[in-house]
Amino acid sequence: MSAPPVVPAIFWDHEPVQRALAERHLGRVIRAYRCHPYHGRIALPQTVVAGWLGITQAQLSRVENGPPLVHLDRLAHWAKLLRVPPGSLWFRLSGQQHWPDASPMSGEAICAHADDQGIERGDRATVAVNVEQAPSQGGGATDRRRFNVMAALAVLAAGGHTYLLPGPPAEVPGSIGIGQVRLASSLVDDLRRADAAAGADLLCDVAMQAHTRLSAWAARASYSREVGDALQSALADLSIEAAWLAIDADRRSEARPYLHEAITRARIADDPQVEVRALTHLSLLIRESQPGESLHCAEAALRISAGWATPRLTTLLHLRRAPAYAVLGDFSGFSREMAKARRELDRGPHEDDQGFVHFVNAQELNGIEGLSYLALGRPERAVRSLRSITANPSPRHRRNQVYYTVRLSEAAYQQGDVNEAARVALDALPAVNQINSKRVSQHLAQVRGILAAPQQATTTTRQFVDAYDQAVGV
Repeated sequence: MSAPPVVPAIFWDHEPVQRALAERHLGRVIRAYRCHPYHGRIALPQTVVAGWLGITQAQLSRVENGPPLVHLDRLAHWAKLLRVPPGSLWFRLSGQQHWPDASPMSGEAICAHADDQGIERGDRATVAVNVEQAPSQGGGATDRRRFNVMAALAVLAAGGHTYLLPGPPAEVPGSIGIGQVRLASSLVDDLRRADAAAGADLLCDVAMQAHTRLSAWAARASYSREVGDALQSALADLSIEAAWLAIDADRRSEARPYLHEAITRARIADDPQVEVRALTHLSLLIRESQPGESLHCAEAALRISAGWATPRLTTLLHLRRAPAYAVLGDFSGFSREMAKARRELDRGPHEDDQGFVHFVNAQELNGIEGLSYLALGRPERAVRSLRSITANPSPRHRRNQVYYTVRLSEAAYQQGDVNEAARVALDALPAVNQINSKRVSQHLAQVRGILAAPQQATTTTRQFVDAYDQAVGV
């Protein structure tokens, strides 16, 4: 993050920001900005924001905690730099009455569905606040959760899914038609959009709540046989999405029942595509703990999809098998599956590609290769594969890029280069704070624990550990 991000308009409605603006203290505005839940579970480090402002970390600390600034030039320059809305300021800015329209969070279309419906930005914010009335806690964990979940709920409410959302049970029809099944199916797409923007942490609670309500509705409503098959597929898809969010939020024990349910529902509906999706996620979930079973799941998915699988789907299934072989210590099996994955990926995209394979690209292939080499105890090869991701990032798949960057730090440490491990981890720290993936943040916490050991102490490792501790409030 070499410059301040463009933030959505709702950013400035955050209570600590509003309070700091009312106090006419730009230093406190900057502190509220750093600690805003938009940036993730962990506040932006003072060193990062100080770099934007052109001052040192120590100077920024004095600005945040000292008396209010009175120099108009500096006030105006910093307000413009952070894009503080001019109407919220207690002084006039020259030459600029408004900022450009804010982009969605993390560069992703957080409210794409809402935009399709013609809902204005302010209306989306109102919908979100009406859906969840979590209390503000001055920038703490509860407030961060509220902001991120509000973003997701805004998308779901705009898509017409209010009866599935947290809160008092809403009145639902006594019968289900195909139109309502399509609406329920679109919920999965909306959850994916929200996940791409806000991250899986605690968003999985929203998916699980929606799954519970939709399942309860389906159990007591009446519908035709045709609608019943479509409904089973929709429920299976929602189960798969809830499982994925649980995996990325590092709540893996909660994911497996959803995937077993998805497989059962897919078989009831005779829907092999949904069954393959469920098996693909199950193979990922159990790879470390049950690599043999993980292989069988991917093999079953290959068998079921024979004749209709696109090259990208086949690539993904081979990429599920390759690391499972690596965990088992089978280098030849790993090499064989990686060769098949490369061959399939080279065939390119297909018009029949399912939405859930959108992330299958060269970056993902290199990432899986790197993780497999780590499992095989070959960190030097892992570093080579994982470094290719940081050298050629894929902006559309930022979470995966950040995940593999953190794993590159682990590989560098295992290779014996603690300074490189610390440099990579320090570069990844701001991005990890933003994506709200506990799966990723847990790996970075492990890196911090390793590099904080006295025997690893160097100037670079201390710099990373200090930055990490300041960011998480240790």
